[in-house]
Amino acid sequence: MGKMTVYHGSYTIINTPKILNSRHTKDFGPGFYCTIIREQAERWARRYSTPVVNTYTVRMDTSLNLLEFKDMSEEWLDFIINCRNHVAHSYDLVIGAMANDQIYNYIADYIDGIITREQFWSLARFKYPTHQINFCTPEALKCLEFICSKEVRQ
Repeated sequence: MGKMTVYHGSYTIINTPKILNSRHTKDFGPGFYCTIIREQAERWARRYSTPVVNTYTVRMDTSLNLLEFKDMSEEWLDFIINCRNHVAHSYDLVIGAMANDQIYNYIADYIDGIITREQFWSLARFKYPTHQINFCTPEALKCLEFICSKEVRQ
C-alpha cells in the first residue's frame, strides 16, 4: 500500500488525530477511523449538527503491523466480535469492511445466540460498499498528514 487519500467524518476539524477509546465498541477496537470512500465519511459526519469531513494523505510505514480483510469473512466476523468484547489486539492498522448499523444488529443477535452463524451470513448483505481503516497506535497515526477539512451539507 503506497500513498492514498482517506477521509474522516466528524463534527469538527481534526488537524492532529488521536486514538480514541470510545464508550461505544468499534469494529476494530480503539483508534482513529477513516475511509477511502468520501461519501461514507459524509454519512458519518451527518450524524452531527455541524458535519465536517477531514481529508488526509496516508504514507504507509512498511514496518507497521497491518491486518487487512479483503472481504467479509469468518475471520473478519470473529475479529469484530473479539473487538466488541474488548479483546485487545496488537495491530497498528486494521483495514476492512465496516459493520454498518444493520450488520451491527446481526452481530449482536449472533453473539446473544438469537441467530446462528449461517443465519448471520445470509442476512449480512450490504446495500452499498463500506470501508474503514483503523489507525490503532500512535505509530500508525504518524502516517497521516492533514490536508483539509470541509463542512458538508445535511
